[in-house]
Order: sequence, then C-alpha cells, then structure tokens
Amino acid sequence: MSDAVPEPVVVQPVVAPLTSAAVVLVATIEPGGESAVREVLPDLAAFARSIGFRVPSAGLACVTGFGSEAWDRLFAGPRPARLHPFQELRGPVHRAPATPGDLLFHVRAERMDVCYEWASQLLGRLGGAVKVVDETHGFRYFDHRDLLGFVDGTENPVGDDARAAAIVGPEDPASEGGSYIVVQKYLHDLAGWNRLSTEEQERVIGRTKFTDMELADDVKPADSHIALNTVTGDDGTERDILRANMPFGSFEQGEFGTYFIGYAADPSVTEQMLRNMFLGSPPGTHDRILDFSTAVTGTLFHAPSADFLDAPPPPPSPAGPTAVPEPQPSEQRSTATPAPVVRDGSLRIGSLQESAPR
Repeated sequence: MSDAVPEPVVVQPVVAPLTSAAVVLVATIEPGGESAVREVLPDLAAFARSIGFRVPSAGLACVTGFGSEAWDRLFAGPRPARLHPFQELRGPVHRAPATPGDLLFHVRAERMDVCYEWASQLLGRLGGAVKVVDETHGFRYFDHRDLLGFVDGTENPVGDDARAAAIVGPEDPASEGGSYIVVQKYLHDLAGWNRLSTEEQERVIGRTKFTDMELADDVKPADSHIALNTVTGDDGTERDILRANMPFGSFEQGEFGTYFIGYAADPSVTEQMLRNMFLGSPPGTHDRILDFSTAVTGTLFHAPSADFLDAPPPPPSPAGPTAVPEPQPSEQRSTATPAPVVRDGSLRIGSLQESAPR
C-alpha cells in the first residue's frame, strides 16, 4: 500500500492582490500578555470570514507575523530557520534602524472601513495584552504610484513566480507555507525631491516617470534605486521578493512616505537589497533615493502558515524560551556595532529621533 499523500499546507494571503487601502499594525507584547495573544490566533480567520461575508467585494486579506523574540515567548518546538532580529545597517551616509516589533498585522482591502473593522475586532480581543507601536494607514495613489510620483512594484513577480518568491517551501519543514517579512517606514523629503528636474529624478530611480520604462543600462546610474535592488544568485538568476508597498501621509504631522513591506521565502534576499542600498555595492556608495527618503523603522517577522495559526503549538516551558540563534555569516549586515534597539515601546517617529543622519 502506498503512503498517503500529505495534505497541502494552507498559507496566509501573502500573495493577495494589491488593494486601495491597507492598515499596518506593529505591536509589542506586554509582560504577561502571551496567553491572550495565543488565544486569539485561532480566531483570526473567523474575523476575516465574518467581515468578508458582509462585504465580499472588498477583497479583505489579513497576514499575521511574529518577531524573533516574540516567537520564543509564544511557541515551543522548532522555530523558523531564518528568523532573527532585524539587523541595523549603518552606511557611510544613511542608516536603516532596527525598531521594536513583536507582532505584525498587515490588513488589505478595497475599503478602509473593512480594514478598520478587522483591526478593531483584533485589538478589542487583545486589550492590554499588546501595545501598538506603529500604525500606518496606506492608500493607492493613482496608478500604483508612490508619493515621489513613480510607479511602485512594476517588477513584482506574479502567479507561481510570486508564490515561489514569497512562500517557504519544503526545504524548511518547520516553516513551510510561511513567509519572511521585512517592514520599514520611509519618510520622504518631498520639497527636496520636487526641486529635482524630472530627468534627475529618473536617474535616481532608474525608470522613466510617466511611462514607467526602465532606463537602458548605459543610461541608468549604478547607484540608482533599480540598479541596487537587483539581486542575483550564484547561478546568475535574478532573485525576487514580493513587495506590498503603500503610500501614506499626514498633513498634521507633516509626514509623507512609503511603507515598505517585503515578503520573501528567504529573508537574505531582502537583506541583500538593503545592504546594497545602505552600505553600497560596491561598498562606499548608497542608493540615491536615500538622499530623499529616510528609514525610521525596521523589523523582521515570520508569517507562519494559516494551519499554524489555526492550531498553534504549545507555549514554551517555564524553563525558558529557546535561545535566539546568532545570524549566520551570510546574514551579517555590517561590521559596525549595532546601536541598541529601543525597548520602551515608542518608535519616536513623529520627532524623527530614529531617523538616519543627513
């Protein structure tokens, strides 16, 4: 008799289409809040089903992720092989900070009220067990443009290629069907950006502004955003991630920017892109877009499969969580000593106390 065919892993809606609205919540778990977080996990899909049934045209999709330290506080057993704290990058000019984040909730829909309702149901259940340290409401800007005026996400993989780029396969059984997520909030210097001519802006990005065509290799600068975000493997094949970026803005706070959300089956691909941007490739250069776009947050999460959320593993034993593994040599970010991560629950975004030096 042949062995039974295993049931396919049910994944979270990582590869869901881009929508008109999004709410991104990053939260820390308060001391003693672990049980409340664990108890709500099996109900997350029910929240989405209840709201989605009422407004089926909204295309509600919700992804939940966990930071490295939170994983060890919440779950016993094997941990995702490549999950580790986000590593700060200090380049010659710009910095990618590492900021607090135990939980990520990425909520997408065609209507903001639907995103709000899901977040309201979630936070109502969690109560004081968590503290929201970053809340961003994103919106679609015309034909998928960012606030710099360029189309964002043109080279995103689609279909099976998107799944291969974003979803962990059987090579890592402990996290098969999951995805690694890097999130960063970037604030734009729109006044400085708008002083550039269109041609200068195009050389910074590496694409034409109005037609969204990539510049020819002999025209595209080596320090353009497109050039430095192209990562190839040892075999010369280009390695992809799935971006779910959204513009955001607040006239009251005077903050306008892009919320970067990068899903990947292997976080080292996203991390290599960031090293290229901040440390340079070759070292000593940097992505020109960073002269006008400042990273103020940075966190790495793992979004496990939907099956995992429906039936989480037991909590860790009272003896203590599994030790967080050190990054492997291939995952090292910088030879500089990382600055301590803020742990008071505040990202200090409004005052830009976490901003990179100009």
